[in-house]
Amino acid sequence: MKTVNTIFFAASLLLAFTLSSCNNEDPVPVNEEELITTLTLTFTPIAGGEPVVFQFKDPDGIGGTPAVLLSDTLAAGASYTGSLALLNESVTPAADISKEVETEGDAHQFFFQGSAGLGLTFSYGDQDVNGNPLGLKTNWTIGTPGSGTLKVTLRHEPDKTAAGVSDGDITLAGGETDIEVEWLVVIQ
Repeated sequence: MKTVNTIFFAASLLLAFTLSSCNNEDPVPVNEEELITTLTLTFTPIAGGEPVVFQFKDPDGIGGTPAVLLSDTLAAGASYTGSLALLNESVTPAADISKEVETEGDAHQFFFQGSAGLGLTFSYGDQDVNGNPLGLKTNWTIGTPGSGTLKVTLRHEPDKTAAGVSDGDITLAGGETDIEVEWLVVIQ
């Protein structure tokens, strides 16, 4: 009987120690946002020719040195494939944030909004593991000559099942904006 009591006592002590080491105030792992200092949107003509590059650079992040925007001209009536690259160039070597966004694709989505009258239409060219759009790769059709702005937004934790989100409508996407860039676009 003494052996049973000793085993029961040891088991109770072990259980009490285990329960006391659990703490509901233990920190929850946080998916820390990465610094994105450079966003490059490259349009590659389907019919061949030189790529057209739009770029945003803010080497020291928000504040400090002003960001630099490089815009370019797209050809009216042309079709392009688009690709996005994200970097954190505040560290050496530069960190490729695109790979992280692709790996965590189910928690990210890019949105593309052209100003009224700007003849751009796009479709997503890639998907996350659940078959929802991501936007690192896109397909573009360019309309008639004109000019306007193109806004690119990366959302973290958007509601990809909300109405219109899978078609690129940011209205009901929710989530938090990781980066948002707006370029002047000229179509000739």
